[in-house]
Amino acid sequence: MPTPTKGPRLGGGPAHERLLLGNLATSLFEHRRITTTEAKAKRLRPLAERLVTFAKRGDLAARRRVLTVVKDKGVVHELFTEIAPLVADRPGGYTRITKIGPRKGDNAPMAVIELVLEPLSPKQATVAEATAATKRAAKKDAPKKAAAPVEAAPAEAEDAPVEEAPVETAEVEAAPAEAQDVPAEDVPAEKDADDTK
Repeated sequence: MPTPTKGPRLGGGPAHERLLLGNLATSLFEHRRITTTEAKAKRLRPLAERLVTFAKRGDLAARRRVLTVVKDKGVVHELFTEIAPLVADRPGGYTRITKIGPRKGDNAPMAVIELVLEPLSPKQATVAEATAATKRAAKKDAPKKAAAPVEAAPAEAEDAPVEEAPVETAEVEAAPAEAQDVPAEDVPAEKDADDTK
């Protein structure tokens, strides 16, 4: 069973809620800022952010996904061609909710939800740049750290046989000497010579 969304349900049922949020998203992308109740603004924000992310992708599948929510093709075109390039360097947070006073008629808490289209401030740009550099460095270091033990192991393996090679050759040379029926006196003499070294 899908997890229910947070907050109060809008409209009479799930289908009405989807239509209501789709119309709010259409108005937001068309006018760039709308005034609505706080509850509707809070429910609209994740949907609008997801649609802008699809628009930043810009492919046909993303356009079709957005068209399932926003039925106006002109607004979808505006979202993909005008809004998406303006927020291309922004990693998220495409909308801003500002609370305003209560509505006069029924005292409902009101809010303005708007698209954040201004470029990143120099401080935000520096933080985003540093974060990206850290991620790049982590990606570069990860293969080196994984590869370093692998490279070290063959070097150690190469060194070990070189040191053991003379010992093995001495044993190999000694074995043929025993096989040739060499007197037993010669074999211990070689061992004594090795012990003195």
